[in-house]
Amino acid sequence: MKESTVIIGLSNPKSPENVGAVMRAAGCYQANEVRYTGQRYDRAVKFYTDTKSAADTIPLTAVESFLDDLPEDMKIVCVELALGAQPLPHFVHPENAIYIFGPEDGSIAQDVADRADHVVYVPTVGCMNLAASVNVLLYDRLAKAENIELGDDLILSSRDNRNTLRVNKPD
Repeated sequence: MKESTVIIGLSNPKSPENVGAVMRAAGCYQANEVRYTGQRYDRAVKFYTDTKSAADTIPLTAVESFLDDLPEDMKIVCVELALGAQPLPHFVHPENAIYIFGPEDGSIAQDVADRADHVVYVPTVGCMNLAASVNVLLYDRLAKAENIELGDDLILSSRDNRNTLRVNKPD
């Protein structure tokens, strides 16, 4: 993939399990950083579950505002079931983006959405949880990328060491 910057922004996340799963997704899809606002996660962090230890290589940072100190070329993309939002399947991802997700029990602040370059939604029936939404967004970004690594070398480096499955093609 091209050199790009991907930041995930979590608005006042309440579930440490979801933040752990978001960190795992960030590692799998090579996001550069995860930022979060609010106090709820800080109170629940002792229950944190990052099963792949992505926090060892990807910063997880508390911030007052997602919009402070962003590089000039960074696009703000809110991901929310918001009236007037663009469906994710039709969205073209910017090279450098901060993807901001609302809390599990609320929505992105209106002032943040008003400053966004794009507001997109995942066209599901019902809402997904936070970690599922981050995974779908990052997969969509990967699937639409022009230069992605494919093939057996990627599979071998990515899979669990107990996974030995091989596709046997008929002759």
